[in-house]
Amino acid sequence: MTARPAPGDLLRIDGRASVQFAGGRALTLRVVSTSDRQAYDGWIWLTGYVIDRRGNATAKREIYVQLAGLRPAGSTLPQSVRLVRPSARRRRAVVDR
Repeated sequence: MTARPAPGDLLRIDGRASVQFAGGRALTLRVVSTSDRQAYDGWIWLTGYVIDRRGNATAKREIYVQLAGLRPAGSTLPQSVRLVRPSARRRRAVVDR
């Protein structure tokens, strides 16, 4: 990926994006914002939420990664997972009862 990610993008962050995310340290990130902070050419600061296998946000992170190493995460989550905002889930649960 060479274009700047946009808020809402779901990315797979692994060793291609930065060595700190190699192997078992890879993660899926829902982008909240991109920073205009000074960075080396081809690198970017991203803020987002780490998404677990069930589609839940588990932690907010700010990471420094290479644009060329970013990959869309569409195929890394199970097909049955729908990512919805927590407030929407709670509202639906109340309506279904």
